[in-house]
Amino acid sequence: MRCLTIICLLCVATSSFAADDPEVHIEPSHLQGPRVLEKQTEAAAIRDYLQAWHSLRSALAESRSELLDASFIGDARDKLAATIVEQDKLGIRTRYQDRAHDLQVVFYSPEGLSIQIVDRIDYDVQILDHDKVITTQRLNVRYIAVLTPSEVRWRVRILQGQAN
Repeated sequence: MRCLTIICLLCVATSSFAADDPEVHIEPSHLQGPRVLEKQTEAAAIRDYLQAWHSLRSALAESRSELLDASFIGDARDKLAATIVEQDKLGIRTRYQDRAHDLQVVFYSPEGLSIQIVDRIDYDVQILDHDKVITTQRLNVRYIAVLTPSEVRWRVRILQGQAN
């Protein structure tokens, strides 16, 4: 009975940090240049970018870098995978809960091989040591993301954040 009580308490404690969909606000694109960004392309890039955040949350929470593969490539994937290796060495886990994204597409390359998105994101991050919450922080960060098309989706190639 005591074990069941502890499990229930853990479920309640983590449920407020679990998978609510974030609020998403999309600013109109203000692109300069010869290539027009079609609404369908913009919608697909934003959809895949938001899915990348879901992949990032799962990969860090479970310490499984292979969960990054569908959404990240290149420098972004390498840095995130290195973060997972480091957190494993330290015996910690990281939980992210993105609460709100304020997105704007700011660049679409003339050849159609990259899209740059600016994201002002509000999220919570928890650091856990062997399932014990060490700290929880609410952050507001401005991210620059560069996405590259792959076989069936856009994947994040660069992801750089700067705290506001």
